Amino acid sequence: MSAAAMRVDELKEFVADKKGIPTEEVLTKMLQEETLIVTFNKLDGDERIMTCTKSFKVIPEEHQPKDSNSKPKLGTVTVWDTNAKGWRSFRYDRVNSVTVVEEYKNEWFEGN
Repeated sequence: MSAAAMRVDELKEFVADKKGIPTEEVLTKMLQEETLIVTFNKLDGDERIMTCTKSFKVIPEEHQPKDSNSKPKLGTVTVWDTNAKGWRSFRYDRVNSVTVVEEYKNEWFEGN
C-alpha cells in the first residue's frame, strides 16, 4: 500500500472515530451480518432514522440481489430498509450514528 493510500485510510479512521461511527468498510461488513439503526442527514438536510441491513437472513429471497458482484458508487451505502421493505441508499459521509438492533441479532442466534 502506498503512503498516500495509508494516509487516506488513516484519515477515514480519524473521521469515523470523531463522529463515533464505524468506517464505511466496517459499516458495510456489519450490515452484511446484522440489522442496524442508521441515523443520517438526507440530501435535503432532513434527518432520517432507518432500520436496515444487507443480511440475507433478513432480506426476503425475492428481493435479494441476483448479481452479488455489482459494486455501489464510492461513498454510497445501499441497504434493505426493514420498515419500508425496500432497497434504499444513503451517503456514508452524512451518517450521524449507528446502533445494532439487538432483537434481530438475538433471533439469529436463537435459530442457530
